[in-house]
Amino acid sequence: MTPKALAQLHAVCFATPRPWNAEEFAALIGAPDCDLITLPGGFALIRSIAGEAELLTIAVDPDRRGEGIGGRLLARALIRAQAKGAETCFLEVAADNAAAIGLYRSAGFTQTGRRPGYYRLQDGQRTDAVIMARPLGPTAVA
Repeated sequence: MTPKALAQLHAVCFATPRPWNAEEFAALIGAPDCDLITLPGGFALIRSIAGEAELLTIAVDPDRRGEGIGGRLLARALIRAQAKGAETCFLEVAADNAAAIGLYRSAGFTQTGRRPGYYRLQDGQRTDAVIMARPLGPTAVA
C-alpha cells in the first residue's frame, strides 16, 4: 500500500485519534524500526527497538470488519516484532474504542495504565488512552 492509500484508509477508520496523513505514513514505513503488515482490507504498523515493540495502529476497512482481518494483522505484527527481538509489545488505544480493546484482550494484552484525557474528540471533548501490554516469546505469540 502506498502512503496515500494508508492515509485514506486510516481516515475512514479513525476520527480519534486524528487520522495520519500520507507524509506521516511515508516517514513511518521508511524507518528501519517500523514494519508495515498488509492484508486485503487493512494494515498494521508496528515499531520494534531495544527489545520492545509498539503497535502504532491497525486499520480495517469498515466494510470488512468482522472478517477476522484485525486479528490476523495483529498476529502477524507480533510475530514480526518477535523476530526482531522484541520481548514485550505495548500499545495505546482510546478508552471508548471497545472493539479494539476487545481484540487486544483476546490476543493476550492486559491494561497496564491509563492516560486521562489523552485523545481529543471531534467535538472538543477528551477521552482517556488505555495503555496495554503483553509479553512476546516462543510460546506467547498465538
